Amino acid sequence: MHNGLTENLYMYMHISVKSRVANVLAPLPCACANLRRAARAISRLYNRELRSSHIEITQFTLLMTLDRAGDVSQGRLGKLLALDSTSLTRMLQLLKNKGWIRDKEGADRRIRIIGLTPAGRTKLKQAMPHWKRAQDRIEEAIGEPAMNQMRTMLERVASMTAEE
Repeated sequence: MHNGLTENLYMYMHISVKSRVANVLAPLPCACANLRRAARAISRLYNRELRSSHIEITQFTLLMTLDRAGDVSQGRLGKLLALDSTSLTRMLQLLKNKGWIRDKEGADRRIRIIGLTPAGRTKLKQAMPHWKRAQDRIEEAIGEPAMNQMRTMLERVASMTAEE
């Protein structure tokens, strides 16, 4: 009350709440661009989960593949993962330096046979629950049927280019 008059004070407040829905990505017309964007996002998710195990998803994938395939030639490993020789050699050297893999000469001296070491198996086992958490988060977000469809579709895409 001022000088016997009543004053009303009005205040306008705007509260902004960030929503996951508001953060919708722009559609991309290119299959490659969409796959690469999705791969980067998924890699970040797995790397966040694996961080406490001191391993990245690229390293984990190599260990898991070697665990399933057993001793395998470097060329065969590259084909299994659709990796070029230069990238694979660089990644394998890092794992070898950590003591997680070993390589030996094949029947032909030009062929290297790659396998897990006991330390590599231990690292894989230690990181597995963290990997599983990331895997479960994705499945929870998209559902089991979509997860299975995605796996099948991505295997088809990868095998399509492997035939060339």
